[in-house]
Formats: sequence, structure tokens, C-alpha cells
Amino acid sequence: MSNREVVVLSVGGVRFVTRASTLQQFPESRLARMLNGDDQQFKVVNGEFFVDRDGTLFSYIMDFLRTLQVSLPTDFSDYQRLQREAEFYGLYHLADVLSQEHLLKPRPEILEVRFSLQEMQAFFRIFGSCSTTVETLADQITVFTGQQSGQCWNSPFSSQKPLVPLPLERPSHHDVFFQCGTDCSAGDQFVARYVSIKPDDRKLINGTNVLGLLLDTLFKDGFHLVSTRTVSSEEKVECYSLERMKRPAGLTVTVNQTPGSSRVAQAKKSPVQKGK
Repeated sequence: MSNREVVVLSVGGVRFVTRASTLQQFPESRLARMLNGDDQQFKVVNGEFFVDRDGTLFSYIMDFLRTLQVSLPTDFSDYQRLQREAEFYGLYHLADVLSQEHLLKPRPEILEVRFSLQEMQAFFRIFGSCSTTVETLADQITVFTGQQSGQCWNSPFSSQKPLVPLPLERPSHHDVFFQCGTDCSAGDQFVARYVSIKPDDRKLINGTNVLGLLLDTLFKDGFHLVSTRTVSSEEKVECYSLERMKRPAGLTVTVNQTPGSSRVAQAKKSPVQKGK
């Protein structure tokens, strides 16, 4: 059996097709020994290896053998059962990583949007527990300014009048501040600030519209609204608290050869691509 290139396993009735070299990633494991016919737990039926174990959990074990990375769904909860399966197959490196359950569980990411309306202007301040998220959001938001004639709160952007982009205020890595609306200058001249939020290409001046677009952008990015409260009734400051489950960095098991011993594995964090 050891010279097979393609191996078929039936685990609890779930069929898996893989390469022999994948199962031999850890020579001391039962899956590697199975190919030599040295383990009676694995029966050969019609040319397929059969084992009476959980087929659903085995899919995560196969993913680990193929990538040497532990990356589980955000709603995964069977850490102890998967650790038990890893121990059954003799994959003790995987079992050790699974024992570090706190590193694998997704954690909530908090974002807070403060919104204030003052006459013809609106002010926004965004706080986030993850600086990378705030940085990404700041890259999506552009504020444009320019002097306009006879403009009012609901006036649309006139493409015939040039606007100048303004840098956003970044008090820290975890927050960003910007404003929109009009401010009376001289005569019928107004200093206007428009806000654009990618991928939407509109330039909005109305604070309520900007708030709606901002929240819609965050909802599409996986956040959900947790609560809404009034921070200051006098200054008309509203606070929107949002949350999403942030997937942790994947744990990669690096396998090295050491003289006079079997393989040694160490777990380290590695980035997980966005989009899961």
C-alpha cells in the first residue's frame, strides 16, 4: 500500500481523496502507518481505507495536513472533540495547537461612531479597537472642500466647481475625525465640505446622508449595530456602537528535521487573507 500515489479514505462514511505524501507529513502518525498496513483500526474495503471516526472533523485534519495551518471557521466550537480526533490519528502537533484554544477563537472587534449635528455642519469621530480596521476605513473616506455660491445643506455637488481634498484628522491609530456641511463665509459664499466613501463615488454634503452611507459601508464589511445612545443631548452627539467577530491569525505549524530525532513542530501566527 505504501507505494500508492492517490489514497481514498472513508471516514465515518465521508469520502476523502488525497495523495500519499500528504498523509505522510508526520511519519509517526497513524495515518502514515496506515499506508504500510501497520494499523488494524483502518480496514481496506474495495480499495478504500475505512475508519469509524467523525468524517466532518476529519475534513479539518485533512486541511491541516495539506497546509500545516490551523484555520477554523468563526462559528467553530468543537475544539475538544477535534483535539481528541487529532490525538487518535497520532497528530500530536495539531493536538498541542488545539489545546491553545484561546489563540484560535475569534474575538469581537468594537467600532464606535460618534455623530454630531451643529446647524449646517456634521462632525464624525470613529473609534476602533483594531487600528488596522480604522486605517483601512480612513483610506476609504475622502473629504473635499471649496467655496461655493448660494449652496445650502442639501445642495448636490457641482462638478463644474473644483474641490480640494483634505487630509483626515488622526488623533491616534485608533480613531479618525472628519466633518461635512457648509459654513457661512462672506455674502453668499459658503465653505463647503463634501464626503466620499469608497467604493461609492458620490460626494455628499448632508451629514445624515453621510452617516447612512458610513453605517451601510460598515454593515457590508461585517459589522452589526449593537447599541445607539445619546452621549450629549445639549451638543446633539449620538454614539453608534458596532461589533463584528474578528477571525484570529492562523496558526502555522512549521516542521523541521533535527539530528537524531523525529520532526519537531512549532506553532506561530501567520496572517489570514481577508474574505476568510
